[in-house]
Amino acid sequence: MMATKVKQTTRAQESTNAIERLYITMRHLLNRGFYKPSGVSGNALRNALLLLRPEIYGSVAEEKAELSGLIYVLERLPEGIEECRFINLTSDEGFSKSHLKAIVPPKRRRNCYRIDDEQMNIEITRGRSDIYDILTHLTFLFIESGKICKRVLVEDGAATIRDWDKLEAFVQSAEKEESEREIALIHAANILGRTFDEVVEILNQLKTPEDPDRFLNVIYWLGKLAIEEETTGNKRTITFSPLLRERLGHHIHGERWANKVKQTLSKHQLLHRPIHIISANMHSVMNSLFAKKVLTKEFPDSKSLDIYEALSSSKNKTLRKKVIAAGEKNGMIFIDDASGANIDVQIFDSAKFGKDTCCYPLPKDISEDEKPVIFVMDYAFGEQAYETIDELLKPIEEDGQKQFLNVDSISIMGKAGILEGGKGDLMIPSAHIFEGTADNYPFTNELCASDFEGQGLKVLEGTMVTVLGTSLQNRDILKFFHESTWNVIGLEMEGVHYQKAIQSASKIRKSTKKDVKVRYAYYASDNPLETGSTLASGGLGTTGVKPTYLITDRILKQIFNI
Repeated sequence: MMATKVKQTTRAQESTNAIERLYITMRHLLNRGFYKPSGVSGNALRNALLLLRPEIYGSVAEEKAELSGLIYVLERLPEGIEECRFINLTSDEGFSKSHLKAIVPPKRRRNCYRIDDEQMNIEITRGRSDIYDILTHLTFLFIESGKICKRVLVEDGAATIRDWDKLEAFVQSAEKEESEREIALIHAANILGRTFDEVVEILNQLKTPEDPDRFLNVIYWLGKLAIEEETTGNKRTITFSPLLRERLGHHIHGERWANKVKQTLSKHQLLHRPIHIISANMHSVMNSLFAKKVLTKEFPDSKSLDIYEALSSSKNKTLRKKVIAAGEKNGMIFIDDASGANIDVQIFDSAKFGKDTCCYPLPKDISEDEKPVIFVMDYAFGEQAYETIDELLKPIEEDGQKQFLNVDSISIMGKAGILEGGKGDLMIPSAHIFEGTADNYPFTNELCASDFEGQGLKVLEGTMVTVLGTSLQNRDILKFFHESTWNVIGLEMEGVHYQKAIQSASKIRKSTKKDVKVRYAYYASDNPLETGSTLASGGLGTTGVKPTYLITDRILKQIFNI
């Protein structure tokens, strides 16, 4: 009898299994209510992440410290979290009404509160994706923390190496000279297995006027807590509050957000008007509608993108104020979100656009009731996309009667990872598939590659994969997606969730038109298949201006039937 040859597991399959284990473990820990990073469950997360070796975390599986990944993580976690032995994930439980000041990470909209020297509370208002994101980043921090501990503890565990003692002395000293800082950096470089040049560069990226030594402080505290865990048994602990576990998945913040939006539309008598929903940033639609007319003196060349680059710069607050003022005079309503969803909204009533104020020729010979209303919502995060759109498309009850929104189209513009091309290039999807499942959502996209021809950007058409977390992707998985018959062109976190809500509303719940138009377009924030081009390599800068405004322009032209 012939022996059956067992097929070798590929790296892509191993990586997929590692992601699955990570998420199953995270959901188990959430149900359980707590875990210790150095315990059995914490080690399971750590081992799965080390097996996966995500591109964004670079050298996480090597002995040397991963510095670019560290910056990426610190930008998404609250300042001071490295000093905290206890991290508590909570629902919105009223901390904003206390004396505690909210700490908001620069690259994630989440409120965090330093309760005392040892505890950080992080509010979760955007669903499970937020929890997965935080736990993944924390696991990375604990891995890096463990590396430092391993390098500085002498074998018997009773003493530390000289480099650590010198770093500790510098961090704890009150007066710090530049020459002492450089010496501390030399010791830190030796501890981290990195060059002096590399640690100086990271110090400069992380320093702030209030804390010029933030990098050294972070390294010290990561090492200190790991050493104490090893020598004294004082374990770090992650907990999930009972209220968070009870509320999760019940659309509490999404429902509050949607109700406020629908009440505003009703108050301004816009529910019956043709509504065009756009998920985008809070500037591109407003600027596209009004900026070129408002700023003709400053920017006489109406075809140039310089105006948008100037408006995107933090130095040009006066220009932005002029555009905002023009919008408010011409029917723009701004809803500053207080629901906890962290999704602000702009509503543009085209019936109130003054003569020659809008940069687009508006449809003529139509009644006031037929003039479009453009509804712009800020970006959702992961599963939150389903929660918000699902709640928004439900009818509103007024005087015992159900009133449906008259939604004509839903447009999604966002950043995504591209698998063939570079930063700023465009992806036009024809379907979304959900990572780790065979769930797929094909649709007719009103946008196509030919809409963007001749603009100097690469444009790809194909399938987008919605991932459980952008920080969990590695080269092997992405290569498989790109080269398989799935024809994947890029990855993002919300597409499946948006489309699932749209399809259920239009085809099952009948709360929107059956033929509601959908538009999806993404521009590349990174190429995770290229070394040095992952999200950890830094932001887009002005590279994102051109694709953002090209997509916005095409969406608006379709809405206005130009």
